[in-house]
Amino acid sequence: MADATRIPARSEVAESDTWDLGSLFADDAAWEKALAELESRIPDISSFRGRLGSSPEALAAALAFYRDFGVLDERLSYYANLRESENEGDDAARGRSARYLAACARIQALWAWFDPEIQSLPESFVGSCLADPRFAEYAVFVRKLRRWKPHILSEPEERILALQAETRGLAQDAFSLLTNVDFDFGTIDTAEGPRPLSQSSYSSFMRSPDRELRKKAYFGLYKAYDAHKNGLAALYSGSVLQDKYRAQVRRFASSRAGALFPDDVPEAVYDNLVGAISDNLPVLHEYYELRKRALGLGELRHYDVYVPLAPEAKGRHSYAEAVELVTAALEPLGSEYVSTLRAGLEGRWVDRYENKGKHSGAYSAGSFSAEPYILLNYKEDVIHDVFTIAHEGGHSMHSWYSARSNPFLSYGYTIFEAEVASTFNEQLLFRYLFERAESDAERASLASSKLDDLVATLFRQTMFAEFERRSHEMAEAGEALTPSALRSEYRALLTKYFGPSIVLEEQSDLECLRIPHFYNAFYVYKYATGVSASIALSERVLSGGAKERDDYYAFLRSGGSRFPIEALKVAGVDMSTPAPVRAACESFARWSAELKRLLKL
Repeated sequence: MADATRIPARSEVAESDTWDLGSLFADDAAWEKALAELESRIPDISSFRGRLGSSPEALAAALAFYRDFGVLDERLSYYANLRESENEGDDAARGRSARYLAACARIQALWAWFDPEIQSLPESFVGSCLADPRFAEYAVFVRKLRRWKPHILSEPEERILALQAETRGLAQDAFSLLTNVDFDFGTIDTAEGPRPLSQSSYSSFMRSPDRELRKKAYFGLYKAYDAHKNGLAALYSGSVLQDKYRAQVRRFASSRAGALFPDDVPEAVYDNLVGAISDNLPVLHEYYELRKRALGLGELRHYDVYVPLAPEAKGRHSYAEAVELVTAALEPLGSEYVSTLRAGLEGRWVDRYENKGKHSGAYSAGSFSAEPYILLNYKEDVIHDVFTIAHEGGHSMHSWYSARSNPFLSYGYTIFEAEVASTFNEQLLFRYLFERAESDAERASLASSKLDDLVATLFRQTMFAEFERRSHEMAEAGEALTPSALRSEYRALLTKYFGPSIVLEEQSDLECLRIPHFYNAFYVYKYATGVSASIALSERVLSGGAKERDDYYAFLRSGGSRFPIEALKVAGVDMSTPAPVRAACESFARWSAELKRLLKL
């Protein structure tokens, strides 16, 4: 159990509260041995060069080598990343990641011939090979790869791009180090005594009913960001310019077009999302007016938008209690799903609590040949963290089914789909808790939590998506992404989305410099599309029967065998239209009205 009064060192965390990475490698020494094995295979890469079209046997042999090389490479990558996440300030872990990335850059450069040669193969030859049963496990991979033909460069150009792999993530890496390791946010005086302010504890402070405590935490956090705004803006600008460069080199019309191409998601889907949300912002503005009245405030400040509007029915949930709630809520998905997830959550899939230097937030890391690990920074006094377990559990079970239903080269699903499986679980957890609530006070607490979650995933992520679209448009037009320019654009969006009920602080627009997902461009819109799809699918499964559940399982098992829009159609929702987003906004309006009724406002 975590001690809320201090952040422990990694060495102080109980082993049972950490993940067991043994399904990847037994220990660091085993990883080192595997890295040496990968490097020993490097000379064999060139042995297939120039031979792919010589015979079906030669192509099959090359694809088999590519597959096996990729499986080992993925295991090495996941282990290095997960170990570094345990403590981002640990020199040994960082050194391990650096050596892997160095090897990866060399390897990618040596594979630079592969994509161009695949593209050069005659269509008749490729078609005859893919009709051969020997190529069954490679068919999806080859067809998807061939789709990239307009954007694949010559071998020398591909090699130059591959050699940049080591530098590609430097801006994101520096941002993470600064904000998770180097920044000192100080401590906050509370009724229980001084408590450290960190990226993780900030969310807990923002949910405190003590407004003065929220205010101190808010200004304490943004003081650090204000002190480093120029460097942070330069890092983000560097990330955006990298996106621009890669899109131009790959002959995409824009950074966004390049980011959406791998998922075969039309840009209209992105614009439909922004348009549908913009049309429905009045329901969000009404919610903020409700929030102001419920909190009894003359004016709503930026540090007032996360505190629950109703007292939480149960203020603390141990990790074990959280697992019980989550698995009970997911019973409609069947015994295999629930028993598998329970075993992972109670076992060693999960790194449960915060420690010094640990990566902030939460994520699931599902790979082909290992357990689908989960990183948490679980807080017993934050009800949202119970939903985070359901959310990350959805990701991990999606990985579990995908890896068992597809060959390696086509098991990986897209982030677009991932955010459906995760928020689907959150919908079921909410429904379970709401239906079993014993009082209006408890129902109000749950409705408040659901609305806050929808604000975060549906509306806020769309606001972030608008900002990303605008910042990349600015860069592509040759405009400098200075701190003032970025903050000005972001403040306009804060005003648009929060509406007239909120008073922004001078520091409020510094938020644009503290969003980690901005370093993975055009990612955040998938949260909003994902929750829209999950609302529709959860209602379909809960109100349906075996067919509706089987359709959802077909989606989970599809992995990378289909593009996301197609996969979701199999599940029963069409994200190529704005209808699911509009329906999600209607759901938000209904729950907002229900909360208003429950609070008697």
